[in-house]
Amino acid sequence: MTTFYIVRHGQTTANAQNLKQGTINTAITHLNAVGQRQAQQLRTDFDISFADRLICSPLERTKETAAILNHGHDLPLTTDERLLEISYGQWDGQSNDDLLATYPQYFDPLLKDVLPSYVDVATAGETFDHVVQRGRAFLTATAKAFPTDNVIVVTHGFTVKAMALAVLQPQDPMSLPEPENTSVTKITVDAASQRAFLSYYNRRCAF
Repeated sequence: MTTFYIVRHGQTTANAQNLKQGTINTAITHLNAVGQRQAQQLRTDFDISFADRLICSPLERTKETAAILNHGHDLPLTTDERLLEISYGQWDGQSNDDLLATYPQYFDPLLKDVLPSYVDVATAGETFDHVVQRGRAFLTATAKAFPTDNVIVVTHGFTVKAMALAVLQPQDPMSLPEPENTSVTKITVDAASQRAFLSYYNRRCAF
């Protein structure tokens, strides 16, 4: 089986300002000082030398996190566009607080996060289902290519959630909140049967 250790990137300035980042790739979405420290702490807690390869989203915040984790290990590193964050379309870059105040019916009242129906008002927003589909495609294709590897994946909050949703297939996608910065989620996939298993989600403790 292929084992995936899926890391959400460290904090960015946009995270700290509670902005929707989506696929924005500018200075405001790079790691801030807190995010760099988070990635360095994860590198201390989580020795990735056992792994065979490292794959990350092509956005800078994930590449920066991956570089910190990979320092001194030099795992083969590639990027994959299927690991991009969800694109919120015209909502990318906007304040979550402002969006919640303007469109409260499109947010979960407890999580304060967008519901799948947000695409009804966010022009060019990517659907939850589409991100789940590309997350599943990434897991399946990677497992087929590397059927016995340990793979470190560095990606984004919603993308981590989408891959977990692809495995669990819950009726309510909001039953799984997005993971925290530099948390680790473990998924195993059997290429032959295409069965997948979620071992843990959003883990922040030592490994």
